[in-house]
Amino acid sequence: MIRQAKGKTPRKPPPKKPSSNQKDPVGVYCRVRPLGVEDEECCIEVISSSTIQLHAPEGFKTNRNGEYKETQYTFKKVFGVSISQMELFEHVAKPLVDDLIHGKNGLLFTYGVTGSGKTFTMTGSPGQGGLLPRSLDMIFNSIGPYQAKRYVFKTDDKNGMEVQNEVDALLERQRRENNLSVPKPLQNSRQKVDPEMADMIKPEEAYKADGVDEDSSYSVFVSYIEIYNNYIYDLLEETPEDAIKPKWNGGGTPVRQNTEFIPPQSKILREDQNHNMYVAGCMEVEVKSAEEAFQVFWKGQKKRKVANTRLNRESSRSHSVLIIKLAQAPLDADGDNILQDKNQVTVNQLCLVDLAGSERTGRTGAEGTRIREAGNINQSLLNLRTCIEILRENQMCGTNRMVPYRDSKVTHLFKNYFDGEGKVRMVVCVNPKADDYEETLLVMRFAEMTQEVEVARPVDRPICGFTPGRRHRNQAFKDELSRKLEERGGPVDRDMPSVISHMVHNLPPLPSCELTDPHDDVTLPRLIEALQNRHRIRQMMADEYSKAANMMKSMIQELDKNQISHENFIHEQNGKLVEKDRIIQNNKAEIERLEKKTKMQEHKIDILQKTTKIYEGDKRSLQQELETREQRLQREVVDKRRMEQRMHGVVTDTQLKWEKECDRRVNAMQLEMQNKLWVKDEKLKQLKAIVTEGKTPGRPDPPPRQTQPKRPSREERLPAKRSASPSPIPTATPVRPLHRRSRSAGGEKWVDHKPSSNMDLGTVLQPVIPNAIQVSAPSEKALSKCDRYVLTHQEVASDGEIQTKLIKGEVIKTRGGGQAVQFTDIETLKQELTTAQSRKRKSSEGKPANGDQADGAWTDVETRCSVAVEMRAGSNMGPGYEHHGITKRRKP
Repeated sequence: MIRQAKGKTPRKPPPKKPSSNQKDPVGVYCRVRPLGVEDEECCIEVISSSTIQLHAPEGFKTNRNGEYKETQYTFKKVFGVSISQMELFEHVAKPLVDDLIHGKNGLLFTYGVTGSGKTFTMTGSPGQGGLLPRSLDMIFNSIGPYQAKRYVFKTDDKNGMEVQNEVDALLERQRRENNLSVPKPLQNSRQKVDPEMADMIKPEEAYKADGVDEDSSYSVFVSYIEIYNNYIYDLLEETPEDAIKPKWNGGGTPVRQNTEFIPPQSKILREDQNHNMYVAGCMEVEVKSAEEAFQVFWKGQKKRKVANTRLNRESSRSHSVLIIKLAQAPLDADGDNILQDKNQVTVNQLCLVDLAGSERTGRTGAEGTRIREAGNINQSLLNLRTCIEILRENQMCGTNRMVPYRDSKVTHLFKNYFDGEGKVRMVVCVNPKADDYEETLLVMRFAEMTQEVEVARPVDRPICGFTPGRRHRNQAFKDELSRKLEERGGPVDRDMPSVISHMVHNLPPLPSCELTDPHDDVTLPRLIEALQNRHRIRQMMADEYSKAANMMKSMIQELDKNQISHENFIHEQNGKLVEKDRIIQNNKAEIERLEKKTKMQEHKIDILQKTTKIYEGDKRSLQQELETREQRLQREVVDKRRMEQRMHGVVTDTQLKWEKECDRRVNAMQLEMQNKLWVKDEKLKQLKAIVTEGKTPGRPDPPPRQTQPKRPSREERLPAKRSASPSPIPTATPVRPLHRRSRSAGGEKWVDHKPSSNMDLGTVLQPVIPNAIQVSAPSEKALSKCDRYVLTHQEVASDGEIQTKLIKGEVIKTRGGGQAVQFTDIETLKQELTTAQSRKRKSSEGKPANGDQADGAWTDVETRCSVAVEMRAGSNMGPGYEHHGITKRRKP
């Protein structure tokens, strides 16, 4: 049989609360503890009243390779090492106490690593009271005259408050005093204060709240709990055995004799009808003075879990929470008694939380129970951090993630404050010593993230409809009535029956009214006379009382008039105050608008500055690029001009070369044609001689042996000059004129000018000039010492090879006393490739341009072999050819 699954009970929807669109961020303050005597290096520096700077210690930088840099954190306010407890209270806790007296809740907790001064900040020491005793002192200084009698307010064990009349309160007081289980309240608390808590606050340091509602009665209730290992214990509970210290076995769990697991005896959290969390069964003690509240607090403080660790001699091993409840109820219309209506009672609370410090077990040297305690402390703080992170994410990103309040008792107890039930403030305590640097970094990051969480501003409570000033008028009436009675000698007692009996005793006594004789004429007249006398006296008293009543009535009317005039004046002043408040609000709004505008302008200025920096960087880069391109363009222009000059030189050299080559070829062709004409002339002469011999008479003699014509000498073969002369007669070779030597042979000195731009061609033949002065640029001093001058010049030939020219000249002294160079000749050194030309010549080579074939015999092998080819000596124009045609003897 399949059982039907039960459906989950739907959660009761929370009551609708008045919506408040205004939100306030969590106020986070930072307090720096003074550096210890044994500590030398400090890692925290206070920059301003709202900023601190953390810098890594030297050893930490070495271990981390300088990974962590100096970081700054901003808080609502930063308190340095010289700040006093009173100044800290004035900025942090005093606004929360003001809100508590005016009907709003508050939460204040201290957070930090172990040994950072959290307990000192919250509790203090004799002569230096912390936030907690100063808050209690301010509360009782403010509501002292308006406190209700003890037990008029009574808790209902459901986080609510009931009101009972003075008779029931008196009976409750007697019952509790007779009950031994309930401690008696302090009658003379100033004489019984623990010496450790004495003189916490000096009289001149006392504070008092303004604007306390005088038409209400107040009562203060205090409860003190601790959260140890994620369990809640009541530190004010009176038990014969200490339930906070159960017996533990070796495994770290409490056991009974039957070895069953027993959870620690702790209180549970419950939710009241308004969905506010409270500790069920927690003892709430009503206190009537600050000294009594101190005594109750110190009684629970002695039960709190503390231990000695390596980092702190008295390290808190639990989170302590002091809950101060302020019950307030209005007076009735007469201003004499408390209004007996539970719906008119308001209960506000201020929670002061001293969180245990986060710690590393490796540094504290914890073992056994201490390790478990440290693990639970760190886990609860981690849950608090997780809740803050999710709240921040939901508010900033618009998400709707569930906040895990129930994962820890700390977050579960105070979840209502983060949901908008009151103000939340946190004091971050830090230790500036270098050993706590890593833990302090984590605390700073959590505090910085907490500041970004916003909590809804609590809504003001509704005002009771009774006329204000009831208590003051009632007290004034009682004082005036007592004064009048004293003036008239009457009793000052305010009890009306006693006044009436006194008036009766003042009347004359009645005579005896017993009648013994019916004819007694004395008793009745005496009685009538006495009654008339009493009536007259009564009438006189009635007249006096009516006069007094009229006088009192007129006085009361006059007082009422004065009161009305005062009220009108107060109303007028309130109107002026409202007008002033409106002006102040307008000024504040204007200031906020101007501040927002200023921030916007500063933001725009920052953006413009960043844009200007970017533009300036772009401008510098563009200027650099422009300069680079200009330099490149200049280099290209210079290279272009250089290339143009080089190409112009190459073209000029090529043009000169080809002009010389054309002249050489023309001269060679002219020489060849002259040689051909000379050969033909020789042949014609021989033919003419033969013909002449043939015409002689008689037997013809045998023809004489043909003699080989005499080969002309070298001087005859070489023409005088290369010209297109038609004369075939060779001329003598010109001889270079010899100059007279002024010195012995080989004694001439040369100036060897070799420019630095010349290239080393690596040729075997190198021009070596003995007894020469080598210079890269000619100077007058060098020329004055030498007779000859040679310039080594390199240029590109027509075939692309580099040829070297040695331009020689003679140094001649000028008429002005200087030196001049007269160039005489040029020697050319040239490199060619090793590829030789074909030995076979074309048949067309050597033929005339007009195609004449008459000189066929000239082109045969024998004739070609008889041609001598020589280089013309002293020619700088290229090779020259001289052809000497010698007719060889043919075989018959």
